[in-house]
Amino acid sequence: MHEARLYERLEDAKVRCNLCAHRCTIAEGKRGVCQVRMNKEGALYSLVYGLAISQAIDPVEKKPLFHFYPGTTAFSFATVGCNFRCTFCQNWQISQMVRDEGRITGHTVSPEHLAASARHYGCKSIAYTYTEPTIFFEYAYDTAIEAERWGIQSIYVTNGYMTEEMLDAFGKHLHAANVDLKAFSDEFYRKVCGARLQPVLDAIKSMKQRGIWVELTTLVVPDQNDSPEELRDIATFIAQDVGSDTPWHVSRFRPDYNMEDAHPTPVSTLEQARQIGLEAGLRYVYLGNVPGSDGEHTYCYSCNNPLIQRFGFGVLKNVIRPDSTCPHCGAQLDGVGLAAK
Repeated sequence: MHEARLYERLEDAKVRCNLCAHRCTIAEGKRGVCQVRMNKEGALYSLVYGLAISQAIDPVEKKPLFHFYPGTTAFSFATVGCNFRCTFCQNWQISQMVRDEGRITGHTVSPEHLAASARHYGCKSIAYTYTEPTIFFEYAYDTAIEAERWGIQSIYVTNGYMTEEMLDAFGKHLHAANVDLKAFSDEFYRKVCGARLQPVLDAIKSMKQRGIWVELTTLVVPDQNDSPEELRDIATFIAQDVGSDTPWHVSRFRPDYNMEDAHPTPVSTLEQARQIGLEAGLRYVYLGNVPGSDGEHTYCYSCNNPLIQRFGFGVLKNVIRPDSTCPHCGAQLDGVGLAAK
């Protein structure tokens, strides 16, 4: 076990974890909501430090990040555990393993080895992904420090339920994030995810203000968060409170976990969501999990010419200039490392 950071000791050998917005008060011998942080004799420990359940080399577009060094690869890894319990989770086998099966497993892999692997395979970034990286903060942070020695960037793929303290602690070592904005209803978050909406909105704005490159994803689930009104609320929040330069990915749901009786999202619903986002003033709105759709491409927000053409997670063509401008009209595009390599 590895002693956790970001906690305070309380009376009666209890501790309060200040890592995520649950801010769990944990009695001796008990665990927090995430099930991977445990109070042992009045000190908080991570039960997953150094235990990687999954490792892979992914296109950065799979995170999805379309405006952060497009066409490069990210060395991705995760531990088990999550501080949400989404009924439609797409990675439930590892995110909910502790809750559903009562076990913690993984391969022992040091932060130094993860960083070295990323460098060996020529990855531009390391992505803390697949489950919620906030719950293995110490492991991710130590890996980010090692990766930075080689000029490798760090990416969070997250539900956005972290505290200001966590963002302060990670500091300048976090370079990009894709945040799941799952809905725009507190009732939805409480019922479906076991969380609240406002901390997610606060974290998104905080990351943007800190200079972290932010993209947002909404998994559009039929009859849950797919009404035009709710999609418009999400788009308006992004445009007005986060920034019109923030890419929004509206992704197709597939039935899984505890929602196997649901239906896949109609592509027409995603196309409507994309139009809603553009009408709200967003410069970049993408369709996810619809390979071959025109909604996968990056268009110039000024002249509407295609600049990056994609199929699935692959970049087919990139004509953005080295100074991140459009070759047709000269408009300045938004993102990091956009030009073709």
